[in-house]
Amino acid sequence: MAVSAQFSTFLLDTLGAVRPVTARRMFGGVGFYAEGLFFAIADDDVLYFRVDDASRGYYEREGLQAFCPMGPGTKSMSYYTVPARLYDDPEELAVWMRRALDAARTKARVRRAGRRGRAAHD
Repeated sequence: MAVSAQFSTFLLDTLGAVRPVTARRMFGGVGFYAEGLFFAIADDDVLYFRVDDASRGYYEREGLQAFCPMGPGTKSMSYYTVPARLYDDPEELAVWMRRALDAARTKARVRRAGRRGRAAHD
């Protein structure tokens, strides 16, 4: 799980042209944040956006791959590869980023609700 400095810089520039983005190294990969939300991850110089039930179909219709950090055939995470054409199309990239941010927002909301529910039972 590695991301070259060149690819990381390229992603910060490309994603940052759509909206402010920060990056943080994690387990050899790089996590990307916007609006305080973890919405993307890069691994082996491949970018993945967060998906949820509302957005997963866009990725599957294009035959894109789920992020499986333990290798092919293992449990996937809720991230899918980003279509390469988006790197040259800021307007379409913005649409896909919005979907990834919406998925991250939904995940954060579910996580907060779960913590509140557990605290009420303690």
